Amino acid sequence: MDWVNPSQVINALASGAEAELAAAVGPDHCLTDPGDLRTYECDGLEGLRVRPLAVVLPATTQEVAAVVRIARRYGMPLVPRGSGTGLSGGALPSEGCLLVVLSRMKRILAVDLENRRMRVQPGVINLDVSRAIAAQGYYYAPDPSSQSVCSIGGNIAENSGGAHCLKYGFTVNHVVAATVVLADGSVVEIGAAAVDPLGYDLMAAVVGSEGLIGIVTEAVVRLLRKPETTLTFFATFPSTDEAGTCVSEIVAAGIVPAAIEMMDALAIEAIVKSTGVDWPLDVGAALLTDVDGTRAEVEHTAQAAIEIARGAGAIEVRTPKNEAERALMWKGRKGAFAAMGRISPNYYVQDGVIPRSAISRVLREISELTAREGLRVANVFHAGDGNLHPLVLYDARVAGEEERAERVAGEILRTCVRYGGSITGEHGVGADKAAYMGEAFGDADLETMNYVRCAFDPERAFNPGKVFPTPRLCGDVPGAYHAHASETAGTAGRG
Repeated sequence: MDWVNPSQVINALASGAEAELAAAVGPDHCLTDPGDLRTYECDGLEGLRVRPLAVVLPATTQEVAAVVRIARRYGMPLVPRGSGTGLSGGALPSEGCLLVVLSRMKRILAVDLENRRMRVQPGVINLDVSRAIAAQGYYYAPDPSSQSVCSIGGNIAENSGGAHCLKYGFTVNHVVAATVVLADGSVVEIGAAAVDPLGYDLMAAVVGSEGLIGIVTEAVVRLLRKPETTLTFFATFPSTDEAGTCVSEIVAAGIVPAAIEMMDALAIEAIVKSTGVDWPLDVGAALLTDVDGTRAEVEHTAQAAIEIARGAGAIEVRTPKNEAERALMWKGRKGAFAAMGRISPNYYVQDGVIPRSAISRVLREISELTAREGLRVANVFHAGDGNLHPLVLYDARVAGEEERAERVAGEILRTCVRYGGSITGEHGVGADKAAYMGEAFGDADLETMNYVRCAFDPERAFNPGKVFPTPRLCGDVPGAYHAHASETAGTAGRG
């Protein structure tokens, strides 16, 4: 069966699939009107838009399973979608697809504080997990900058991180079990709430799979006790060189802060204009650092980190006077992407990873690259784990600037790979970076990844055209789409 043949799917929809889908999820939750579909043409990635053939909004695992079985019968590709805040095109519709939107599945199903576990549906907003248990002294650690709007299901698909993942780990470290609907409509339980379950770690395959191997309809997440205290400090530096050196020296000293975030001069300018924080504009870079734990530990560790910052060339070190000032500092950092609109009409968000020791060198190379292209780049990122978020600034009204911005963003990914890093830290590959997978991985690596994918979804019904490179994306073969050899690996003999 060809899951990516739009004309076949359109005929299937006309021949009865729409009625069956409406019966499965309710007529009000099956959308085919072009005006309704426009809402779902893209996710948070700017510039790419594809209108889905239809949208369904199921409310239960059983409804999701029914939708998948209907789609299988009619040969419809499926694209799962959460809140649509992703920045790599992971929830971008594929041509002729059925978009399965999980935003109605937003219930917290069970809370087990004794074992520090919570069972949730995928549409639950990330921050709402922590809000639900804050009064009892617990929280959920992964904290993407979009945590007030992004969903747990999307976090699982992309293995989302956040500022405090330096110390506490990414989503994969905090999701222990999941209910998953597979491509044949069957429902399976993966992982376990137990601390050390037997067998292969299939949760590691599910988390970060970008919707390619199944649809998560329930998840069990780990809860943590709130630390006794947190000390935040804000340090400014003459340039990103000194700031990068400071980050490396703090970690080399055996200090593991909860977060170390770096912002360069352009990022600081945008944040100040957006939030009104009284950060100086005549500096080259700044670090925003959290140290948490017991009070005695924090006071000692934070002071040691501050002394390292001063020794690395800090111009000024500030600590917030109260919780409101601390919250404003973090509001500035977490709102940095949106703040770019204060200094540029458009910007291209990139996401890559480098070794901490290479931060200064890579940022210099990025600056040289953008200068050659006549563009600017604002850097605001998770410095502690080397997860860069360069924001390439451009004006789409100027002919050729958007193309130059895309070219610069791609060259930044190549730079990350050249320094021994990765093409994504937390935003995923999606449609945006699939063309660069072949530069980070060899054919054998890509084929092995596809063997895993095809063990779950042999017909590649879920999220086709994402993650894996194709001749169209790589520019190897002009014209119609043809599957890359890696994309069909492992499917021989499968029905």
